[in-house]
Amino acid sequence: KYPILALVSVGYAHGYDIKRALDEQFSEVWPAINVGQIYTTLSRLERDGLVESEQVSQSGRPNKKDYRLTDEGRQALEDWVDDSSSSPRLKDEFFMKLILAGMAGISDQGAMIERQRRRYLQNIRDLDRMAANQGQSQDGVTRLLVEGATLHLEADLRWLDLCEQHFAGRNVE
Repeated sequence: KYPILALVSVGYAHGYDIKRALDEQFSEVWPAINVGQIYTTLSRLERDGLVESEQVSQSGRPNKKDYRLTDEGRQALEDWVDDSSSSPRLKDEFFMKLILAGMAGISDQGAMIERQRRRYLQNIRDLDRMAANQGQSQDGVTRLLVEGATLHLEADLRWLDLCEQHFAGRNVE
């Protein structure tokens, strides 16, 4: 909801305009959003008093809705921007699989770690290709996001090394 609030705040007043803006900024790194989902979100935002709409007539075409932020919507957007993002990732799906598969005896933890390592390395190669294809187009937003994702993957690889050391040590004991 917050990316949509942000776009409404800068003047994107229609669902298709919002979709176009999201696609222009993020299409290289995120799957395209369905315009129906945008309209559903706009309806929810209006119900919650964060945006308001008015019908605008168009010559020879059906009316369309113009959306604008309410004072409550602006405050919600400012609160979202002011709040720091993300807490430590303690609910990691892979780690949960690793522990539970080991407990259940249904998979070798070393093999699981190696599969995950290969996945992370492939993801880094994919991101490198994406960055190369992106070049210096737009204002570098995609490149910055790709570089951040790569840094996260590199940290995940280091973490896998720690997991591997931990479980190798347990097998020796």
